[in-house]
Amino acid sequence: MDPIIIYCDGGCRGNQTNHNIGGWGAVLKYREHTKELCGGAKNTTNNIMELTAAIKALEALKTDYIPVAFYIDSAYVVNGMNSWVPGWIRRGWRTAGGQTVKNKELWIRLNQLATRQKDITFNKVKGHSGVELNERADELANRAMDEIENRR
Repeated sequence: MDPIIIYCDGGCRGNQTNHNIGGWGAVLKYREHTKELCGGAKNTTNNIMELTAAIKALEALKTDYIPVAFYIDSAYVVNGMNSWVPGWIRRGWRTAGGQTVKNKELWIRLNQLATRQKDITFNKVKGHSGVELNERADELANRAMDEIENRR
């Protein structure tokens, strides 16, 4: 069965400052059908936007029986979903060092949505390397940030 292909990206202009603008974008593709999603927020972080992109993409799915293949340029999201989340769950959403996981609520939501899917993979893709749908997800995230900036 053909998988649903999802490319996501998130970004933040002025990351780590008090007045930053973040955006996220997602491209969902199934056979000849394509859906694009984007949004943004003020006073956020790059990692929050990366997680939000993946969450919003999964929330947009209308099925759980078609395989899903994520392609994300965020090592944070890919490593989290492929490696870190099971340990965090075992430790009550704490890191190996005993600290509360940053962005815990977003990780919990993403994990809930991902575990509903019967077959899901999270794959790392190199950002800004000419991968068409990854570039499009980046464009959508930037468009969302532009819209927020223009409202100022």
